[in-house]
Amino acid sequence: MKFTREEKIDITLIIISTISLIGSFILSLDYIAWIAVALCGVPIVKECIEGLKEFDIKADLLVTMAIIASIIIGEVFAAGEIATIMAIGGFLEGYTVSKTKGKIEELIKITPQNATRITNNKEETIPVEKVQVGDILKVLPGERIPTDGIIIDGETSIDQSTLTGESIPVDKTKSDEVFSGTINLYGSFTMKTTKISKDSSLQKLIKLVSSSAPENTEIVRAADKWATLIVVIAFTAAILTYLFTFEIIRSVTILVVFCPCAFVLATPTAISATIGNLTKHGILVKDGYSIEELGQIDELIFDKTGTLTNGTPRVVNVISKNKEELLYLLASLESKSEHPLAKSIMNYCKNMDLADVDDFKMHMGKGVSGTVNNSRVIAGNKKLLESEKIKIKDSHENKKGEIAIYVAKDGEVIGKVLLADTIRKNAKQTIWAMKSLRVRTTLLTGDSQETGRYIADQLKIRNVKTNCLPEDKTEYIKQEQNKGNRVAMIGDGINDAPSLKKANVGIAMGSIGSEISIEAANIALINDNIEELPHLIAIAKRTMKTININLAFSMLLNITAMILAILGILNPIEGALIHNIGSVLVVLNSLTLLKFDYTRKNHLNNKKLGMNKNLNKSKA
Repeated sequence: MKFTREEKIDITLIIISTISLIGSFILSLDYIAWIAVALCGVPIVKECIEGLKEFDIKADLLVTMAIIASIIIGEVFAAGEIATIMAIGGFLEGYTVSKTKGKIEELIKITPQNATRITNNKEETIPVEKVQVGDILKVLPGERIPTDGIIIDGETSIDQSTLTGESIPVDKTKSDEVFSGTINLYGSFTMKTTKISKDSSLQKLIKLVSSSAPENTEIVRAADKWATLIVVIAFTAAILTYLFTFEIIRSVTILVVFCPCAFVLATPTAISATIGNLTKHGILVKDGYSIEELGQIDELIFDKTGTLTNGTPRVVNVISKNKEELLYLLASLESKSEHPLAKSIMNYCKNMDLADVDDFKMHMGKGVSGTVNNSRVIAGNKKLLESEKIKIKDSHENKKGEIAIYVAKDGEVIGKVLLADTIRKNAKQTIWAMKSLRVRTTLLTGDSQETGRYIADQLKIRNVKTNCLPEDKTEYIKQEQNKGNRVAMIGDGINDAPSLKKANVGIAMGSIGSEISIEAANIALINDNIEELPHLIAIAKRTMKTININLAFSMLLNITAMILAILGILNPIEGALIHNIGSVLVVLNSLTLLKFDYTRKNHLNNKKLGMNKNLNKSKA
């Protein structure tokens, strides 16, 4: 367990104070307890005075009054014990909050300081701030990548766990993107920068993290107002008790037990623990308010492309009597094209040896043609082949959403390749989990009704709106909010930016390399992994429940202890002990959120079993 310098000093002061109190108790010498008052009590009094200068009434005021009152009535040991116990409680509280944020703050520490730039075949080490867009940088094994860029030579494996949460290294080769702060594990490579340091993905995430303040939630502000009221109630109760009993001990005890420390801690410790938990799952949160809202949402709206689907067409089927020949001719031809479909085909055939192409020609909106091994090859849609007077005999029926590229060799069709935007892995399980969490799911897409309904049917999403423009999506969200529903929206952060802002909570996909996602959304899924959504929703709901339990417990404890103090059952020493036990229990309850893990896998496996049983019954 590692402590900072300030934490070590606090621990030392607490130990010395505790020893002085033990010595005072054993030797019955009150003056020894002054050591505890000086070491632990003076900082509390100082902080109280600083708060009063800014008219900020805090729990320290009650503690200060309790310490001073104990000294006045001659209970120096009680004053020392109050000060020491408060110091212990304060240390535990501060240590808890700092450690829950520790995982996030590591981002700041990993910012690269230098880069190796190559100019005219000469290498020079420069500060990362001097790197410009377009510079050629060399990255050696074990080094952190200085800024975002594209590999232009070499191949390697990169540890992206800091940014994405993925534990498995990602293989990278020429033309692949790399990101600032990630670690080059094996081979050296050269890269061309696409962003300067201050605009890199890492810096964007640091800015996002810096705004992850649990203090800015509505429920925190409400708790602070209640804490101020509690201070007033405590003073009033202490004065009235003295006026009726003339026993200063009772009044001092009331001031001790009614300090609203546990009440004030109830929310920020829970929010901080939740933010720390989510960071380990590759989820970054801009503000605590988002957690509060997410814990109460009624509906989760999905964009289709890039959210429920992978966002890029992939080869899903090859239909031909000679598939190897078809792919060889098609890949050779498409290697000359920059079209997105061509890139998808090349990715599918990336390990294939290709032939030279002569007379290559692009047919806009139709396809491509050229000469491959002295054969005339045409690849494209039906319109292209019809314009070339080539007959298509196709007995295979394409599925909804599939794009067919027909391949003809020397005037005869030899087959076709089908491409489609495929559904993300675990998308179905994610939708099932949303239902179990009692969150309604909706699909808003700009695609046609046929395509949108096809995807929705596969995922069992009942509520579907198709042919949506960006303004249509925001209008739908507005209508739902007018009905009193809390709405969360998840999208890729490009054309969905207005919707992400309009929703009660915006969740962005692909924050790495997507500035709009970070700026528009409240929450970012760093690794684009929608299977983390159930965990996000579940922990938000659990957080609200934890906060409410904390608040109820702290209020009940304060009221009960105050009544006991008024009746003279508690003295200041016992009151200080009970008060701090309450604070520690609140902190420990919040800490359970750090270990919270929505057992999505087991739950979904049960769902699958249920689905399979129903399917088997229907077949029977």
